[in-house]
Amino acid sequence: MKVNDKIAMLRELMKKHGIDAYIITDSDPHMSEYVSEHYKARTWISGFTGSAGTVVVTQNESALWTDGRYHIQAEKQLKGTEIKLFKQGNPGVPGVNNWIYDNLKEGQTAGFCAKTFPVLMAQDLERLLSKKNIKINKEHDFISEIWTENRPPIPMDEIFIHDIKYSGKTAKEKIDEVRKQMEKEGADYYLLGSLDDIAWLFNFRGNDVPFVPVAASYALITKDEAFLFINGKKVPQKVREIFRENNVTVLEYDEVKNHLQNLKKGTIAFDRRRINTYLYDAINKDVTKKEIAEITTKLKAVKNETELENFKTCQIRDGVAMVKFLKWVEENVEKEEITEVTVSEKLKELRLTQPDCLGPSFATIAGYKDHGAMMHYCADDESKYTLKNEGVMVVDSGGQYLCGTTDITRTVVFENITDEERFDYTMVLKAHIGLASAKFLEGTTGSNLDILARKPLWDIGLDYKCGTGHGVGYCLSVHEGPQGFSQYPSHVRLEKNMNVTIEPGIYKEGKHGIRIENMYNVVEDEKTEYGQFYRFEVMTLCPISLRGIDEKLLTDAEKKWLNDYHKKVYEELKDYLSEDERAWLKENTREI
Repeated sequence: MKVNDKIAMLRELMKKHGIDAYIITDSDPHMSEYVSEHYKARTWISGFTGSAGTVVVTQNESALWTDGRYHIQAEKQLKGTEIKLFKQGNPGVPGVNNWIYDNLKEGQTAGFCAKTFPVLMAQDLERLLSKKNIKINKEHDFISEIWTENRPPIPMDEIFIHDIKYSGKTAKEKIDEVRKQMEKEGADYYLLGSLDDIAWLFNFRGNDVPFVPVAASYALITKDEAFLFINGKKVPQKVREIFRENNVTVLEYDEVKNHLQNLKKGTIAFDRRRINTYLYDAINKDVTKKEIAEITTKLKAVKNETELENFKTCQIRDGVAMVKFLKWVEENVEKEEITEVTVSEKLKELRLTQPDCLGPSFATIAGYKDHGAMMHYCADDESKYTLKNEGVMVVDSGGQYLCGTTDITRTVVFENITDEERFDYTMVLKAHIGLASAKFLEGTTGSNLDILARKPLWDIGLDYKCGTGHGVGYCLSVHEGPQGFSQYPSHVRLEKNMNVTIEPGIYKEGKHGIRIENMYNVVEDEKTEYGQFYRFEVMTLCPISLRGIDEKLLTDAEKKWLNDYHKKVYEELKDYLSEDERAWLKENTREI
């Protein structure tokens, strides 16, 4: 079926059930950023494959909202459909809720599927629409009624325990930490729906979501019990035994609703951004609901000593794979056919040769020439470019290891580049160094520091329509909160042993994209009468292309930063490389 045909079928169901606007996301019941193919409802109905976006369908119109990472991609993928694109973040663009409010009449009805709709969005929508007496209907999963052919099944792979040599703490120890925070919140129960938080808390990993080793589950922590709701077929006997040792009771996935309905009086805490409306509505009416920031998200963001040591190991392994990859590209471009798809395949192949590697941590973004201007471009056999020894290519990739997760972007600079490409490349490097070399006082947030990366670009009238960086999980999601760099105000303070990426870029539609990304750890600097200062310690180990730099544009301090970084890269990686690879690395980490 074509997109417009799917929308027509949806409208028939909407009309039958008296729904005037229907909201469709790519969420699963756990509000995950990345979801299994089964839950990609918005992708199926619209053809837009970006990881963030919302579709709204009325009887007369349909529209898609997505952020600046996907504006170019969405325009191309929506071409030929009736769906109108709203570019979030651009001046004058209405939000989803406001558009629905403006386009529905008093007394009409908006609908969505409660199981895949977060409490926060539902509350905001209901609050606005009530001003116009617009009703909410959350009973229908219309997509499941019309997506009946070739829909991927819900994954059923078994889970495994993430060993203590990787996790550093037992599940029981982590649960006790959660209970201490529950006590501070005055909570008798704590409800969890986010998959990476649950996997971290109970020290297991799964295979339900591409690239993210998690499994569909819910958790409920009480003052003296811990319940994990998961399909029993996914839990091997050995895993059950370890759960029992940690006082974890395993119940079937679908039992969570009845469990919530039968809770005794008390207070239940949860994060309304991470719990679906279906569960929210199931909570016993005698139980007091308390909306809080996710307890586990903050706990897992601060890495323990075991995790930090393992992270160092996985960064070395990932750095070795990246060096082999960059050397291969440089030496073989135009000698053999290398496409954007080949690049992704080669990176996966090289990472999987490293110990403890489970595979990529996300779908590799390999954007050559103008494809690089699409921040989250993903090549396929129809769109792929063949590389030539000219121009630049953004390669954003990562590895999923038992000992950590990596996220790195390098812009591959070929021999023949334009003056504009060289200038833009150098300005992105300056932006990266501007933030990476920051020294900041305790209490500083990522939004306080974001300007350090943007200023070199703002000075020349450029910007990038996305955040500057994010936290990274530990054998979990490559995007992890609550810390990060963004222009949007944040109250999350950067703390010792939090990690974060720094990834400014320049994206020029029809020309090129350039991004340089490293992961960093927050560490202590000096302590003075004004308080404790912090700085960023680099984790990523991979050369930054020297070929694209206009040295005249760099200050002495910026050159020193780059030289010091490259010295570290060489010293950390040289013993894991062949003689030829070591010689290549030596040349590509030389001082400038």
